[in-house]
Amino acid sequence: MLTVEKIGGTSMTALGDVIKNIILFERERQQLYNRIFVVSAFSGVTNMLLENKKTGEPGVYHKLANYQDFHKPLNELIVKLKAINKTYEHLGLELTTANLFIEKRIRDAQTYLENLANILASGYVSKEGILQAAREILASIGESHSAFNFTNILQNMGINATLIDLSGFHDHHSYTIDQRIKKDLQHIDFENTICIATGYAKGTEGIMREFDRGYSEVTFSKIAVEVQPHEAIIHKEYHLCTADPVLVGIDNCHPVGYTNYDVADQLADVGMEAIHPKASKPLEINDINLRIKNTFEPEHPGTLITREYVCEHKRVEVITGTEKVLIIDIYDPSMVGTPGSDLEIMQLFYKFGVSYSFKATSANSISIVIWEKDLNKKLIHELEDKFEKVTTEKVAMVCLIGSNMDQPGLLAKSAASLAEKGINIKSAGFALRKVNIQFIIAREDFDEAIIALNKAMG
Repeated sequence: MLTVEKIGGTSMTALGDVIKNIILFERERQQLYNRIFVVSAFSGVTNMLLENKKTGEPGVYHKLANYQDFHKPLNELIVKLKAINKTYEHLGLELTTANLFIEKRIRDAQTYLENLANILASGYVSKEGILQAAREILASIGESHSAFNFTNILQNMGINATLIDLSGFHDHHSYTIDQRIKKDLQHIDFENTICIATGYAKGTEGIMREFDRGYSEVTFSKIAVEVQPHEAIIHKEYHLCTADPVLVGIDNCHPVGYTNYDVADQLADVGMEAIHPKASKPLEINDINLRIKNTFEPEHPGTLITREYVCEHKRVEVITGTEKVLIIDIYDPSMVGTPGSDLEIMQLFYKFGVSYSFKATSANSISIVIWEKDLNKKLIHELEDKFEKVTTEKVAMVCLIGSNMDQPGLLAKSAASLAEKGINIKSAGFALRKVNIQFIIAREDFDEAIIALNKAMG
């Protein structure tokens, strides 16, 4: 009963809990194996290497990208990672061995980066390609560090653990990511070892280039497709709940027991990722079931996501949304009865690489919701050149999501619950399949809207 399991950065940082709640929980010695764990870097490490994912605060990468001295931040990084190592000594980590490993890895990376910096300074090559290679090199350090420590601790506990370092740091063969995974896993006896694989995987296509910071879940997905496990599992620091327990209160929501990949995609579209969409597709296509579990509640079965599941009762499964979007309204009286206005708009969105999560149309206007971080001034300028009036407004989106919620009165009931709280609906919509009903509202109404909808649907 082979499983492939992903452990996120926040969970990895609580390595003692991971060992107690995931590795050893309710398992006899002979039941420890037949598991491949794909690990993220310890919490905050990739931020130090690249940039803070939330705030944008620059890491080592940005020193190189801006032609600044990156040696000092690399030296500081060694000190910080050794300090992280020290926190796991009580779990059995061989501190001297772990410190030697990470220092050598960073020094080797430094040599690569120095070569890249020299090439970059020459002005003879594309800056984009060189900087992308630097991101790949730096990103790989975080997962190699956490995977090495995890493997070392398990081995010192008397558990047969095998490190699968997919970073290919000293392997200069031109493998694709899939080829590297296949090569590194093909001779392993899964029944007699626990595999600890790095969330970063080196390949000719560049995993950072293709997937940026979502790469560890993509590696997890690719490994699952390669070995065809009984189940794929992601361990997070929280449950996938019917609503945000921080907003609605822990007693007013509960973990989602079952859902399908379509619902998972809807959640990802508004930033509530059960799994990265580009990681979920291969699992869905290969009919591999995915389970989302809470690292800190090992006795709970979590949420099972399958391809075919449809809730037997008509109900809303999740109420969620985001405050980080804005709406672009394109108005032109010549739109009515004129084919191609939508096409012109979409061609510009494609040109600037901007995707959207909501679109509504009327005779003379088209309203499109995008992530605020994706706002492109050049896109707006080109829209203004083609259409009479273009406006943007920061808004929030709240959503009712479920695999079987096509029932009379749901839209009226949800709209009424917002109206009772004095919340104005700026726009609303849903596709024919009715797996996601979306309301666009003012940002300041977001929290109250989630609470109101959760109460109404409860």
